[in-house]
Amino acid sequence: MSPTETTAAPRGRKLNLNALMVEGRALVALVIIVAVFSALSPNFLNPDNLILMTRHVALNAILAIGMLLVILNGGIDLSVGSSVGLSGVVAGYLLQGANVPGTDQVAYPPVWVVIIIALMVGCLVGWLNGVLVAYLNVAPFIATLGMLYVARGLALLITNGETFTRLSGDKELGNTGFLTVLASDPFGIPFPVWVMVVFALIFSVILNKTPFGRWLYATGGNERAAELSGVPIKRIKVTIYLLAGMCAATVGLLLTADLPAATPKGGELYELNAIAAVVIGGAALSGGRGTIRGTMIGAFVIGFLVDGLVLVGVSVFWQQVVKGAVIILAVAVDQIQQSIQKSRAIRTAAALPPTTDAPTEEMVGV
Repeated sequence: MSPTETTAAPRGRKLNLNALMVEGRALVALVIIVAVFSALSPNFLNPDNLILMTRHVALNAILAIGMLLVILNGGIDLSVGSSVGLSGVVAGYLLQGANVPGTDQVAYPPVWVVIIIALMVGCLVGWLNGVLVAYLNVAPFIATLGMLYVARGLALLITNGETFTRLSGDKELGNTGFLTVLASDPFGIPFPVWVMVVFALIFSVILNKTPFGRWLYATGGNERAAELSGVPIKRIKVTIYLLAGMCAATVGLLLTADLPAATPKGGELYELNAIAAVVIGGAALSGGRGTIRGTMIGAFVIGFLVDGLVLVGVSVFWQQVVKGAVIILAVAVDQIQQSIQKSRAIRTAAALPPTTDAPTEEMVGV
């Protein structure tokens, strides 16, 4: 075994240990939440309530997966909540019948067309974010904040501020099946939960087993070094924002079917829950660190915490306070851990003997 191999192996184990420690904090928090609310309410661990809570978690988890991709790159996407609302509104508009431009006719596209168009809307919003960030060098916060208002405004324009409720379709029109599929419970498990599991598996493979995943972690860790190594950083940025938009559109479809209604207010503040899940799950806002596994745990922490507070009758205002405090605590603990690790690394480097290649006093003539 070469010296580089012997030094690389312990470093890899150390990184894995650090990742497990970060995710372990979120897992401990989840266990505490379950224990506390189980003691406060006998209905918390009721199977029906667990299924309902997991259904709520699934929507945030899917959105958080897309947010994780962006945060791994060192960015942020504040527009995903508005993309949820816009995609749901587009789906509702098409299901109720879309006016054909230039004519008095109304088209009723089949459900699979409605789903594809809604997903394309989310992808378009994400793609625009990516272009603004990657090619026009607009700060992610500003670009996605602007797109937040654009997408929400378009949703309000399409609906004129109203809510679409006729989503079941008509057999004669050939547009049935939206609620039958997306709001179903295959094998007793809500459809959004199945989607969450599929997304988690797919994106876990992408991040851990593909060049794209390695490039993404590299750009988040050190973008300049990754660029010098030949990583297509602009293409990576556009792709991750597009995927985040696709995840948001998926949530928009599932939320619309779950209500069942398409409202322009759908998805409001969802971006904050997604960011919270990613941060609590151990991802670094500076980029380069985070996992799908940790993000899933973070989504369950947020979901179970909010639903538990509702179950025990805590005011909605206090719910916001508690959620904010949990996010601040998670970030604070992470910053403390990073500071400790940096201090240890500095002390370790200072304790190492000088290399044989370093110039001695005799060599420099001192």
